[in-house]
Amino acid sequence: MALRYTRVLLKLSGEALAGAEPYGIDPGTVSGFSAEIAEVVRLGAQVALVIGGGNIFRGMAASAKGMDRAQGDYMGMLATVMNSLAVQDGLEKQGIQTRVMSAISMREVCEPYIRRRAVRHLEKGRVVICAAGTGNPYFTTDTAAALRAAELHTQAILKATKVDGVYDKDPVKHPDAKMYKRLTYLDVLSGRLAVMDATATSLAMDNNQPIVVFNLFTSGNIKKVLLGEDVGTIVQGGD
Repeated sequence: MALRYTRVLLKLSGEALAGAEPYGIDPGTVSGFSAEIAEVVRLGAQVALVIGGGNIFRGMAASAKGMDRAQGDYMGMLATVMNSLAVQDGLEKQGIQTRVMSAISMREVCEPYIRRRAVRHLEKGRVVICAAGTGNPYFTTDTAAALRAAELHTQAILKATKVDGVYDKDPVKHPDAKMYKRLTYLDVLSGRLAVMDATATSLAMDNNQPIVVFNLFTSGNIKKVLLGEDVGTIVQGGD
């Protein structure tokens, strides 16, 4: 089976790990995602992950309620580490070697993020989970994903969501919403489409990193994307 993408950055939202629950981590959901990631690793794909922390804590939401934004963002970074450790456990139960690498040093539970070491882990077939965002407040995990993708020279950013791709309006609220199959970075930025935040999209554009937006909850979609099947929405440069 020939892979279209052999090295990718998979961006998971923290909320995805909660499954049907309103918050927290659902072990069954983590196990299901881990099995799908393990399948593509066994096909030869090199996979790095960035996971959000919204299922545990959101710095921006706390800031809106009066908390200092930087303090809230650091708390959110710690939430991403908790999620990363949960996914590491799920992957290792699938027999996949995994390394959690944190932008905030906490050597007792994970490695510090060092770019060259992360690349070496990928080359050895280990899944690298990049935790704690960029290590700086005021940057989202979307931006962290675009940054790590550029640093690790991945061939694409896989943005896993709860819908099938990018729509012109919320498909949950609007049954007549139109799904786009292909977009340019400028389409996303000028239309303020819900793909990644503007900083992340601009960073992906500057480094020519395609963004594939797809439904994580459709079984087999991660494999289909890596094989180059027509799944979701792809955002890339214009022709």
